[in-house]
Amino acid sequence: MTEVHAAVGGPVPAQAAPDHDRPDGHAGEARVRELLGRMTIEEKVAQLVGFWEKEDGEAVAPLQGEFGDSTKLEDFARHGLGHLTRAYGTRPVDAVTRAAWLWKFQRELVTGTRLGIPAIVHEECLTGLSAWQAATFPTPLGWGAAFDPELVTEMAEAIGASMRALGIHQGLAPVLDVIRDPRWGRVDECIAEDPYLVGTIGTSYVRGLQSQGVLATLKHFAGYSASRAGRNFAPVHAGPRELADVLFPPFEMAILDGNARSIMHSYTEIDGVPVAADPTMLTGVLRDRWGFDGTVVADYYGVAFLNLLHQVAADHAEAAAQALAAGVDIELPTGDAYLTLREQVRAGTVDEALVDRAVLRVLRQKLELGLLDATFTDEPPRAVDLDSPQHRSIARRLAEESLVLVANQGVLPLPAGRRVAVIGPNADRQAALFGCYSFLNHVLVQHPGVETGIEVPTVLEALRAEFGADLVTAANGCDVDSDDRSGFDEAVAAASAADVAVLAVGDHAGLFGRGTVGEGCDREDLELPGVQRELVEAVLATGTPVVLVLLTGRPYAIGWALSRCAAVVQAFFPGEEGAGAIAGVLSGRVNPSGRLPVSLPGSAGAQPYSYLHPTLGEGNEVTNLAATAAAPFGHGLSYTTFAHTGLTVPATVPTDGALRVAVQVTNSGTVAGDDVVQLYGRDVVASVTRPVAQLLGYQRVHLEPGQTVTVELTVPTTRLAFTDRTLTRVVEPGDVDLWVGTSAQRDTEARTTLVGATVPVTNDSPRWTTAEIR
Repeated sequence: MTEVHAAVGGPVPAQAAPDHDRPDGHAGEARVRELLGRMTIEEKVAQLVGFWEKEDGEAVAPLQGEFGDSTKLEDFARHGLGHLTRAYGTRPVDAVTRAAWLWKFQRELVTGTRLGIPAIVHEECLTGLSAWQAATFPTPLGWGAAFDPELVTEMAEAIGASMRALGIHQGLAPVLDVIRDPRWGRVDECIAEDPYLVGTIGTSYVRGLQSQGVLATLKHFAGYSASRAGRNFAPVHAGPRELADVLFPPFEMAILDGNARSIMHSYTEIDGVPVAADPTMLTGVLRDRWGFDGTVVADYYGVAFLNLLHQVAADHAEAAAQALAAGVDIELPTGDAYLTLREQVRAGTVDEALVDRAVLRVLRQKLELGLLDATFTDEPPRAVDLDSPQHRSIARRLAEESLVLVANQGVLPLPAGRRVAVIGPNADRQAALFGCYSFLNHVLVQHPGVETGIEVPTVLEALRAEFGADLVTAANGCDVDSDDRSGFDEAVAAASAADVAVLAVGDHAGLFGRGTVGEGCDREDLELPGVQRELVEAVLATGTPVVLVLLTGRPYAIGWALSRCAAVVQAFFPGEEGAGAIAGVLSGRVNPSGRLPVSLPGSAGAQPYSYLHPTLGEGNEVTNLAATAAAPFGHGLSYTTFAHTGLTVPATVPTDGALRVAVQVTNSGTVAGDDVVQLYGRDVVASVTRPVAQLLGYQRVHLEPGQTVTVELTVPTTRLAFTDRTLTRVVEPGDVDLWVGTSAQRDTEARTTLVGATVPVTNDSPRWTTAEIR
């Protein structure tokens, strides 16, 4: 058996272990079934719940204050424990000290409970391990903007290694919700508005994390991001075709191609049915259709919400029965509802076979993790570097690749010797670089006085280092989200005395109304929060060229700025190395290469909007309110230019085959740079309406000045599949327009024809476009 050796719990099965070594093999299955046969109902239910050791006043989950439990961990776990919730990420604790406590607790489970089964420890890890002093990487929107799956894998490997060293077995990431409305607060946790980009980047994260023996948890299955009017927890009214063709594919890819081992259900209800109580989703799609054999975990308090919010259950007991029957195996973060299963089984109102089904899945996972043989008699880590030079290097490279130069009137890069006024509420604020699920904004904000724990230069500090402190002046101007204009005069004076004004504006990520973006921080409009636009207007009025730097977790309606500002740089919460990356782009040390993973909206009134719209979604002359984006999906400028020529496609392709597309890419400018080659397609005539553009494949390529390469993309025809009128996913014959460009807008075009019979899509159908550069 191929093994990687972990810091705790003995050997961890490698991701690609042979079938006979998987826990569902004969020996492993016999073992877990024998163990199940010896368990009491109390011991069974104990494996299906988590425990969260939290203090009053700590609020990092929705309606957390509604759930109070004074039970001590030792009493709660006397029959065992399925999951230990957020051992490191609930408050700022020293990792080595906490690891010593964790090892001791796990030893007590091994020696002090009848069956001796350790707990799975899970933690948030969306922008890095959510722990004090741990590296914080760009937010997932930044991953999408980088269009670099290999670098995302490298990041996830580093995150997973840190987690495993600390005895953490499961990470609550990645988020595979496809962005449908930028007003939704959790856009900052998402990767893109295109399901293929979400699927490839998200699956790459899964592969990296799980290569280190840490289970990835896909969030949030499914439909959460399609909430009505962009409101968190709002109902979803997506039809089966939108679910199948837009919202499901990233999860399908991560399961079938990434072997993701855990799924978290969505909080939402779809057409009146809460996902947490929907067996057609959690069993029918996940297990029966895709063959998923991992565990389904509840989003925090999601089972109890069947009673409290959805009101499809009269009490927590009925909620538990519905969720268990639907296919939720583990209740997180605690056992508010599932602990009622003990009495329900005894009373005969819940079939014990459903409990056994879930327990077997948990035991198989613990066997897979090596936990059934773990003794925790080894020493916990005595020293751990959670923000090593390797972490910083990855964070820097990903931050640099994620920055999108949206507009440039020739002012960037800034020549040396210019006097620079750095203005705006995000210019000198560490939190401006991080998303909602970063440790700083998620946890540390509730512990004032505790130091950040990692080195985080602000934009102002980075620009002083880049251009010289004597050439850089600063003014705050205003807050992120208030109507205080008292700093405008100072900002205008600073800009007037400078050669260029850099305005760092945008968001503050937070939770449940404590920020302008983040979980529970939705927006009614897409204007810059507070009086930030007024600040920009005041500085523009000075006549000093303005470089607008957007540090945000969502795209804002900034079409007005694209022509009036000298340059616009979009940074989607670029992490601990983000300020240095921004400074590098402004100076020209870094040639920007990010591409928009989501359209820049024209207005809030045009939402929800996606570049994947059919012809009627564009508006044009049929309505007085066009839905045109201010900048399209895939857009991004460079300090060099790229030419795409010689696009070749086959005249015909079998409907069960692959399109082999080649294009020549030339760096026609004077500096080295990265191009993101984007291949789009459109089904010209189909049995149901299809998008006017659809990303079929992409490839990042580095080119020296004057260099030409040929990029060959092999596109399985299933990239053009859709759900037909019988609700079957198929590839239909017919004409397909193809183009390669710098965004979803058409550039170098060609046409091919799919020939043959209509072909149904199966689990064995290829889903990935491959690329070769020569």
